[in-house]
Amino acid sequence: MTSVLGHLTGTDFPVEYKYWQISTCQHLFDAPVITSVDKDKEPIARNITQQARFSKALFIWTDCDREGEHIGSEVRKAALEGNPRLDVKRAVFSNTERGHVLQAAQRPVPLDDKQVNAVAARIELDLRLGAIFTRFQSLTLRTLGGDLFNDRIISYGSCQFPTLGFVVDRYFRVKNFVPEQFWSIKVMHRREDIDVTFLWRRHRLFDRMAVVLLFERCIAARLAKVTKLQKKPSSKWRPLPLTTVELQKLGSRFLRMDSQRVMKIAESLYNKGWISYPRTETDQFDRGMDLRAIVEKQTQDNAWGPYAQELLNGAFRQPRGGRNNDQAHPPIHPVNYVAPDSLEGDDRRVYEFVVRRFLACCSDDAKGESTTVEIEYGVETFFASGLLVLQRNYLLVYPYDKWESSQQLPRFTVGETFEPTEANITDGETSAPGYLTEPELISLMDANGIGTDATMAEHIAKIKEREYVMTQRSGGNGRGEAADRGGRGGRVGRRGGRGGATRSGSGIQHFIPTTLGVALIEGYDSIGLETSLGKPFLRREMEIKMKKICGGTKSRNDFVQETLEQYRHVFIRTQQQVELLKAVGRLIEFW
Repeated sequence: MTSVLGHLTGTDFPVEYKYWQISTCQHLFDAPVITSVDKDKEPIARNITQQARFSKALFIWTDCDREGEHIGSEVRKAALEGNPRLDVKRAVFSNTERGHVLQAAQRPVPLDDKQVNAVAARIELDLRLGAIFTRFQSLTLRTLGGDLFNDRIISYGSCQFPTLGFVVDRYFRVKNFVPEQFWSIKVMHRREDIDVTFLWRRHRLFDRMAVVLLFERCIAARLAKVTKLQKKPSSKWRPLPLTTVELQKLGSRFLRMDSQRVMKIAESLYNKGWISYPRTETDQFDRGMDLRAIVEKQTQDNAWGPYAQELLNGAFRQPRGGRNNDQAHPPIHPVNYVAPDSLEGDDRRVYEFVVRRFLACCSDDAKGESTTVEIEYGVETFFASGLLVLQRNYLLVYPYDKWESSQQLPRFTVGETFEPTEANITDGETSAPGYLTEPELISLMDANGIGTDATMAEHIAKIKEREYVMTQRSGGNGRGEAADRGGRGGRVGRRGGRGGATRSGSGIQHFIPTTLGVALIEGYDSIGLETSLGKPFLRREMEIKMKKICGGTKSRNDFVQETLEQYRHVFIRTQQQVELLKAVGRLIEFW
């Protein structure tokens, strides 16, 4: 038995293509590529080759996803070099419970070369496209001089740029926002020492005179009539089992850590045997998993142990099932109990979140009773609502969700009339959206197929590292206080956001593009490409085609050539309109 640490091989161009010149960038579309064992992985590859010489069969237990299949193919290649007659099989498993592992061992299958080809195609395209556009834009913008572009590698990635594009798009929505004034009508009635506020069904209007006229009709009517009284059971659903994307989003929102930090800690907890594999798209537990046994391990904890015992005493519920199952890994859950004093700081907080999320999944929904009273006042309709939480259930162990009882409504009867205690016209202004938060950015990436659950945090970290964005903590206005306001570029950091420096604070982290980040996205948008490099469409199409390779309906070669032709068209157009790219660079350099 032996092991590997990620991919064994890397892909690169021959040495004659290593020199950076604008005139040779286009040659990289057709240049040969070489795949070889990475230097730091050579001892691992030699060990596999050596072990294979004394073996009859190779049994691969890498992750059952695309990347795992490709790593398995690398192991197979190294092994066959030592023994060409080796019988190669792989285990198909999605969790490490004893029964499931034994079943996987008894039913081995061949490696899925369609998945291997999909990953190999993606690796080749990432190399070619990254090298072509990184070299081109670095060399092109370097000619402008100045601190912003001089001696800087301005990297491109087919996931990196759409991620930056989301941040820039939200920045301009905030920057260009024009508030609109609106008016509304609010009715208040005091009964049984309770002030009941009735909200307008129209919510608000942007025409003051129209609101005044409607308000006058309400006042003229004098009496309001109760037209509807509804009491009904209400529930707050327990959360779905935990996926990687949700862990990253909720870690940013509730634990105040960036997604890369959350994933690094989760990987460490996994490697120590405390939680399951943290890179999974699956939000449904296999019916064959003994979830009660996992709950039982948590009964010894002082904080959530009594709750876990209550689940075992009869409160246990089979978790809800989501729509996603990657057939490779179960949802993230605790595997073993670890005492709080055995973990430090952020490690303890991430472990606690995973445990509480799992226990919440195995609980009943929170239950309550909602009451709605609807009145007719003049020709307008108003309503008031109240909530009484009766059974907190999963909320007892999962403090990250909030569902509280509101002030209870006094007694009303359908058909009764009353004269409201108070009626007023209120006014306000629409608010600008906030700068993009990390949970919002991850949601946009997930919805648009930018990166995988395993790589989203890396892409976000990359645009911070490349100084395309800076981060800040939210301030009192909900939009945050800029970590660097410099220049006339509004909140775009003028080289002040280098390294993604973060202002300390307890608020949620927001992303703001730096001057360089804006220059890149605006530059490509100004060229008038049918599909801008800052938009998610090209990368999303790549992901769809990779799935077709896995499904056997598209070949690796067809996918690579089709994608290269799309990007070749973008490259040629960019070359033809390069002065527009430079013009935006010059303009923003002097903001």
